[in-house]
Amino acid sequence: MQQGEVRITGADVKHIRSVLRMKSGEQILVCTGREDDPVEYLCEIDEIRSDDITARVVDLQKNARELGTDLYLFQALPKGDRFETVIQKSVELGVHEVLPVMTARTIVKLDEKRAARKAERWNAISLSAAKQSKRSFIPPIREPMNWQQALEAASKLDRILVPYEHAEGIRQTFRVLNEAKSAKSVGIFIGPEGGFEEREIEQLLELGAESITLGHRILRTDTAAIAVLSMLMLYLEKEE
Repeated sequence: MQQGEVRITGADVKHIRSVLRMKSGEQILVCTGREDDPVEYLCEIDEIRSDDITARVVDLQKNARELGTDLYLFQALPKGDRFETVIQKSVELGVHEVLPVMTARTIVKLDEKRAARKAERWNAISLSAAKQSKRSFIPPIREPMNWQQALEAASKLDRILVPYEHAEGIRQTFRVLNEAKSAKSVGIFIGPEGGFEEREIEQLLELGAESITLGHRILRTDTAAIAVLSMLMLYLEKEE
């Protein structure tokens, strides 16, 4: 982007030209995807070529779609393609970053090479979901980390939440979710298919985590992540 002009390259060119079938003179919303540039640029297409598209900025405004609190999802890596669903839905719901975690009961095992390949695909899913939901920021999906690395990353956040079957009643959960509005960053820990080990819960509580309940039903790990983010979104969404 330079002096009111935008140049679009890569896969977006084919999508705009062949899928959306846009023409010169039509308008398009453009974002840089950077955290330090939460701006939507309304642009008018000047020229569509095979390798790039040029457009000029006609208006801009601060993107109001981002939550006021940064949500960090520490998701125990589930089996199969469930993690891809978690990424897609959590990005749509406003997550700031997703950190896959290898817990004591995590079944999936990835070596360094496979983890790097997976992370590349996961970030592509995040990009697609960010575009679909008109996010101004593309949430990064980290490579899998071990439990100690997850605790260290979470220690830098303002608040930590963990759904736990022995948590206090729903009123306590309402209080915790409401108080999250005052935090700049919140970490959410979601356990694997077999749940967290007792020692892992103890370590989270020692770190200052607050346990919450998701009701009387037992949710799958991928459902639990979406449920927590959905509840938080209602509390954190900015009023117009």
